[in-house]
Amino acid sequence: MSQVDRDRALRRRHMHERQAVVFGVLLATLAVAGLGAAAIFTDAISVPFLDKGFSTEPSATARAEAVPCPPEGAKPVAYKKVKVTVYNGTQSPGLAGATGEALAERGFKVAGTENAPTSLDGTARITFGAKGVAAAYTLSAQLPEAQLRLDARDDATVDLIIGGDFVDLLPADEVQLDPKQPLEGMPDCVPFDQVTAPPTPAATPAAG
Repeated sequence: MSQVDRDRALRRRHMHERQAVVFGVLLATLAVAGLGAAAIFTDAISVPFLDKGFSTEPSATARAEAVPCPPEGAKPVAYKKVKVTVYNGTQSPGLAGATGEALAERGFKVAGTENAPTSLDGTARITFGAKGVAAAYTLSAQLPEAQLRLDARDDATVDLIIGGDFVDLLPADEVQLDPKQPLEGMPDCVPFDQVTAPPTPAATPAAG
């Protein structure tokens, strides 16, 4: 074999060796990627951004702020059985007292009137516990655009916080309640058992 042929054979061998190394690295990389994907898929390892940023589970905050639907088949509560405390969340003095009197005239049991610890935007907010869902919906029918908020109280009482946009209760003849018909849930309400109740905030007692 001539020197030229030997050099040519040596170059071909070196090229084949380099190709073998490249293919070996590629195969090893693919094998590692496949093992990693399988481990993630089977939850053998956890990935931070999959656990947090891209989770499809609703957060605790979202669940707490969700509006619960009334229990299936629940009907309006008789006004005299709805025990409500009215809070003034505005800068207008005497508004809680006046609203409490108006509710009492309709038959609601007004437990007291106080100033709210903080001001409230919007028309009104009604807070209630697990036992007071139907009572809260019954009260919300008296006010335009009232917000509903679940808390951790263990009785059927409800709190009404008057907000800065509040003007007056709806006229009695415009209240959309039929004692024989089940209550209708708020738009986008969720089943009650999917809502997490936050702790009940403490109110600052003061004449309203």
